[in-house]
Amino acid sequence: MKILLVEDDKTIATGLEYSLKSENYETYICHQVKTAKSLLEQKLDEIDLCIFDLSLPDGTGYELCEYVKSKGDKPVIFLTALDDEVNVVMGLDMGADDYITKPFRLRELLSRIKSVQRRYNKQLQNNPIIEVENLRVNTMEGKIYKNGTEVLVTALEYRLFLIFVNNLGQVLTRNQLLERIWDVAGDFVNDNTLTVYIKRLREKLEDDPQKPTIIKTIRGLGYKVGESN
Repeated sequence: MKILLVEDDKTIATGLEYSLKSENYETYICHQVKTAKSLLEQKLDEIDLCIFDLSLPDGTGYELCEYVKSKGDKPVIFLTALDDEVNVVMGLDMGADDYITKPFRLRELLSRIKSVQRRYNKQLQNNPIIEVENLRVNTMEGKIYKNGTEVLVTALEYRLFLIFVNNLGQVLTRNQLLERIWDVAGDFVNDNTLTVYIKRLREKLEDDPQKPTIIKTIRGLGYKVGESN
């Protein structure tokens, strides 16, 4: 597995590079946005996972994440000293798959790397095309289409809907949804955030968001999309 690490603190970068190599990961190390983009242009297809520091000398991990996600659905983990909820949600909404604040233990980072990779591998094993009513989800492209036209959704909205379509006909509680969306980073996000994202999805996907027929509320239990086979 090949990992791109972008971290401007060379001491931290060197330590992480050594630790990742000890775990049999092949690593590419960059210290700036410019050099990272140059490397990504050449080797994006070879890279399996990206770890971006949020604050970099010539930009941010946000713009690197946007760049990676615009080229393909590669997993991204943010490293940052910022731990407030606004930055966490913004990072996840821009496409990051997980988020870890400094200082952190190496074991915690390795656990998150493995967790994100498992999630991606599971998605690839599933049917690449999933259809629900007039919607079609192409998991290889990471896109949702309504009546043949692409619906523009954020990475977090897509991830939430993918959880639904991978569990067609099953009632999912709010806690289950939060756990599956953010995995080990779930404690960063409160219950109100989930309500906002479900509302956004309904506005984009439903013919009548006030009377949803796709993302159904099962009163007292949770939400359900589609019928079980």
